[in-house]
Amino acid sequence: MATADIIPENEAARMAAVRRFDVLDTPPDGAFDRITALAARRFGVPISIISIVDEDRIWFKSRHGVPVEQIDRLPGLCASAILGDEPYLLADASIDPRSLANPLVAGDFGLRFYAGVPLTTSDGYNLGTLCVIDKEPRPIDQRQIEDLKDLATVVMDHMEMRLSARRAVGEAEQLARQAQLMAKEIDHRVMNSLQFVSSLLAMQSRSPDLGEAAVHLQMAANRVSAVGQVHRHFLSDEADETSCMNFLRSLCADLASILDREVRVQGDEIKVPTTWIQPIGLLVNELVTNAAKHGAGCIEVSYNRSGNEHQITVCDEGDGLAPEFDPASATKSLGMRVVTSLAQQLNGRLEASNRDDRKGSCFSVSFTGVR
Repeated sequence: MATADIIPENEAARMAAVRRFDVLDTPPDGAFDRITALAARRFGVPISIISIVDEDRIWFKSRHGVPVEQIDRLPGLCASAILGDEPYLLADASIDPRSLANPLVAGDFGLRFYAGVPLTTSDGYNLGTLCVIDKEPRPIDQRQIEDLKDLATVVMDHMEMRLSARRAVGEAEQLARQAQLMAKEIDHRVMNSLQFVSSLLAMQSRSPDLGEAAVHLQMAANRVSAVGQVHRHFLSDEADETSCMNFLRSLCADLASILDREVRVQGDEIKVPTTWIQPIGLLVNELVTNAAKHGAGCIEVSYNRSGNEHQITVCDEGDGLAPEFDPASATKSLGMRVVTSLAQQLNGRLEASNRDDRKGSCFSVSFTGVR
């Protein structure tokens, strides 16, 4: 049989279907191996194969009774079997004119019996065959052929289901990527909106006729800006953990510009869960803003960890705290109420003291993590 005689008319589309199923050169599969073993037992033959006909080879997805993984396409009987939709049957290949010149029949292998059923996709393309082989001629029972056709259908059902599963996973991954992009876009818009609101509040606070209200407007602007900084950090870092020091440096640089005060940041270069960033950022914003309002000089922010305990400390160079000052009872101030609430959210405690080494006060929050 000439090479052209074993090439289907729809070969290009058929090969596209082979590639669509992505089965070539995949590892052995127990589900398919059980089918070839069952087919060999049903026919009482030593060899059974699930084959895929590639461009220049016949590759065996499952093989029972043969050691080779593939053969050339040209002499392969499976290449002839996919030309039609009906079983390809050779009861005695040594006297069948279709196979007399086939190297598997005329050569040392000595093939005498072959029964192959095409593996047909739902859209009508023959990928390969489920076939049974013997080196002795044998009669072909119609009930056995029907069983072989049923087993070939089971093979295709497995392959179709796996293709559907891969597509479902791909679609789920695509939806997840789209959802992630949408979340980023929403975060970006929220961040821009927060920065816009913060700017409006800051501009309003500079109105000359506001008096004491200007201070509260500026503090509100700072709070909104801190939330915006948190969103900006989330946009740039999608990991489960993130550098707290990098975030604090960025946040405090913004605060220094807004408050027109020097803000220094130091501490341990460690990573914390990203879920901690929002309460940490809001807490530092409140403490730095309070230090700028009630203290003087440079504001120092430190972040340290000892074992499982983390500590944020904000110090100023002002006149210090009154001896009777108790942060637990300083609830009339909105800023202190916010700080106390954030400390509780971090499962921590708030402490305040005057500096031992020089003039000024320090507020610190020790915590073990977000509740």
